[in-house]
Amino acid sequence: MLFYEYSFLFVFLPIVLFGYYAIPGRLRNAWLLVSSCAFYSASSFPFLPILLLSSMLDYGLGAGLCSAKTQRARRGYVSASVVLNLCVLGFFKYAGFLTSSLQSIPGLEATPILSIVLPVGISFYTFQSMSYTIDLYRGKATRARSAIDFACYVTLFPQLIAGPIVRFEEVQAQLRVRTHSARRFAEGLEFFVRGLAKKILLADTAALLCDPLFELDAPGFAAGWVSVLLYSTQIYFDFSGYSDMAVGLGKLFGFEFPQNFNSPYKASSFSDFWRRWHMTLSRWLRDNLYFPLGGNRRSSARTYVNLGATMLLGGLWHGAAWNYVVWGAYHGALLALERAVGRARDSSESSSISRRGFVFVAVSVGWVFFRCDDIAHSSRWLRSMFLMDGIGRVDVLPSVGLAALLFIVFRCKNTWEDRGNFGAWRTALLVVIFVASIVAAYGSESSPFLYFRF
Repeated sequence: MLFYEYSFLFVFLPIVLFGYYAIPGRLRNAWLLVSSCAFYSASSFPFLPILLLSSMLDYGLGAGLCSAKTQRARRGYVSASVVLNLCVLGFFKYAGFLTSSLQSIPGLEATPILSIVLPVGISFYTFQSMSYTIDLYRGKATRARSAIDFACYVTLFPQLIAGPIVRFEEVQAQLRVRTHSARRFAEGLEFFVRGLAKKILLADTAALLCDPLFELDAPGFAAGWVSVLLYSTQIYFDFSGYSDMAVGLGKLFGFEFPQNFNSPYKASSFSDFWRRWHMTLSRWLRDNLYFPLGGNRRSSARTYVNLGATMLLGGLWHGAAWNYVVWGAYHGALLALERAVGRARDSSESSSISRRGFVFVAVSVGWVFFRCDDIAHSSRWLRSMFLMDGIGRVDVLPSVGLAALLFIVFRCKNTWEDRGNFGAWRTALLVVIFVASIVAAYGSESSPFLYFRF
């Protein structure tokens, strides 16, 4: 079930909202748990037991950690949580990739390939679930009030499938007591409608323009760059739209989720980009991988290794394919190079614009590995982009569409910067945008959110 489907908008969500506000406050977490299980089951019922078992595993290990008397025992509980969660994630997400990679090694050609269906959202909910025991171990959170509260936290449908990755410490108080108000509800609707428009009107439009270009065998320089830049806008609005919709849905039920997207293409450095793109994942990797490896507290060489390892694993988190490994290594190299040469000190406006343009172009080049099917496809696309297959040509419509989308990316404020002003004209505009999105979604073949595949 997708947030923009009519079954969600006009059946599931109204029923859940009505039930939530009709029942006593002490039962609301249980209602959200049941509703979230129904939401997940609509598309992934066979994998619901994995989601619930993962939740109960970490809840039990968290209880053991809280009652442990020695530091060694506490460390054992948190280690068990991390290892077991990563084993579950590794089996479902990487077993097929590992066995297919082994087949390419001489002497191992007979290795059977494991074809395992990836449970929807497993990359997100495993990270979120084990953050509970990690936060308990570090003293940043207290034990969940009940198994229902904890299962509600892990399965909460607004952010279950594609984030944001909400740490337990960020919502533990809200699981006990939440503030509901007309203003928060209205702000939630605003976030949701703007996210819906980003997905249906902008991201899907970019997809319609760039998908035919990616079917070309040798696009040439012009079509190569236009297609990649269009995909850059597609993934931007697609993920930004989902993040806004998740935050908006949370507000409807009294939750305040952390910001997950902050105009990343306006970043003036690669480190700034990763502070703005998928912010909750970046913080998770920083706090639970980069810092434990030593961060930048040791030698320069060790810092570069830590950056590379963190981004390499970040790439693998996104997908079990060599394309994602290369993408992670590429961003690790960009971060290491930036740190090695230092940032430009010129603070003039022209310098800022040029730095942002350079970061945007470099990040867009990296998206080639996201959009293309494999390394061979990516290599062919990069050849065209860097004038190895001629200039080529591109139609007017994709070029005009790209210009319009880039204008919105760079000249418009994001939802977090431009929210909360509920004047009559703004409310009317939101209604118009909602209706336009609903009409556009009717009968269209909108693709699932891009981050659903992770």
